[in-house]
Amino acid sequence: MSNPDLESNMRKSVEATQRNFNTIRTGRANPSLLDRVNVEYYGADTPLKSLASLSTPDSQTIAIQPFDMGSLALIEKAIATSDLGFTPNNDGKVIRINVPPLTEERRKEFCKLAAKYNEEGKVALRSVRRDAIDKIKKQEKEGELSEDQSRDEQDNIQKTTDRYIAELEKHLAEKEVEILKV
Repeated sequence: MSNPDLESNMRKSVEATQRNFNTIRTGRANPSLLDRVNVEYYGADTPLKSLASLSTPDSQTIAIQPFDMGSLALIEKAIATSDLGFTPNNDGKVIRINVPPLTEERRKEFCKLAAKYNEEGKVALRSVRRDAIDKIKKQEKEGELSEDQSRDEQDNIQKTTDRYIAELEKHLAEKEVEILKV
């Protein structure tokens, strides 16, 4: 695995972890909270953001304006049955979700969830590292690389992994500050 591949795969792991972080509630309304909501639309699981425009008219409200009014009830049902704990209010044209301020207990739960996503991101990075190191060892065994070249490559892979793990830790710290901010 060449270094650009390694960098690319690690970058993708970090971005996936960040997307997971974005779905964790903070005290403010944010349309990305609904990123993982899918709506059963004409027999297909469809992401909410392809069926409606999402906006935040104020810091405690998310407004959902469906492109097709026929999907209004389906969208409302999908939000109500999601694990987000939101109660959608449907006025016939727009669905509004009131995002209540978080309790201290909920904030701590969300910090734990962020830590879990961070750990999953690290596992993904270590998996990419293991694959890259296995490839280097195989090349060494086949005589394509000398023992020194192999060791240097493995050191580079470890340094890259450490850099991306540090980046994940930084994102986790930022998310925790965001969650705990009242």
